[in-house]
Amino acid sequence: MKADNWEIAPIERNYEVTSKDVVKDKIFKYGAWGLPILLPVIPSLILLLLGIFLANPFFAALAFVWLIGGFIFGLITSGILLIYRQKWLADIRERIAVDGIRTEEVEWFRHELTSAERKSLKELENQNRLLGDAYRETLASRLTATRIVKTTKGELLLVKRREGKLKNLKSDASAELQKVLKDDREKLEEIKKEAEQMRVEAETRLQVIEAASRRGTNLVDTELALKKLSSRASELPLALEALKMEEEIRKELEAGE
Repeated sequence: MKADNWEIAPIERNYEVTSKDVVKDKIFKYGAWGLPILLPVIPSLILLLLGIFLANPFFAALAFVWLIGGFIFGLITSGILLIYRQKWLADIRERIAVDGIRTEEVEWFRHELTSAERKSLKELENQNRLLGDAYRETLASRLTATRIVKTTKGELLLVKRREGKLKNLKSDASAELQKVLKDDREKLEEIKKEAEQMRVEAETRLQVIEAASRRGTNLVDTELALKKLSSRASELPLALEALKMEEEIRKELEAGE
């Protein structure tokens, strides 16, 4: 897709993952798994030691009660943390993907990789750093393309629904809006087509890299294709985001009228 098909304004909402985000994710992740153990065990152990030191059976009984109650409370808290973490991660991923998923951001989308891709990435990075980096870069393009295809399908569905509602309206305003919606649909279909092509190219390139690793060759002959994928991985999300922003502005103007 050529960027000059329509003007793509710079997107200010692109998001850079910070060390604070990394730390926050680890706290949510390990906290959720550790709470069901730490909450009941540590206070119960303290109470038990107090009971032994003070020779008071009440503390020993209280330790047993807290062991059960703390475990239940820990499970509840853990569940809340896991739910919150999933929502937080979904928001982070959406903000990351606005201007395309970059190589260093693949880890945030690991759950979207297939088991074979995760296995190949691990093996390649351990065996050959150059091939591993190329594989990770191609994965970023594949993830970007897959997300664009999914998003454009949703946007196309909304546009078609709006077109269907306007078909029975006979007015100059509805005719003009139908033309605008038609243009939007054509742009979305073009983006979707390009994204599907990019996804196929990326999946093919992944196989080429895996084959190169088995043959023990380098990636000199695939360097140009990788650069092409990287360029399209940044252009397509920006084009889609520009179209969505254009639609939001149009809706605001319509509401203002």
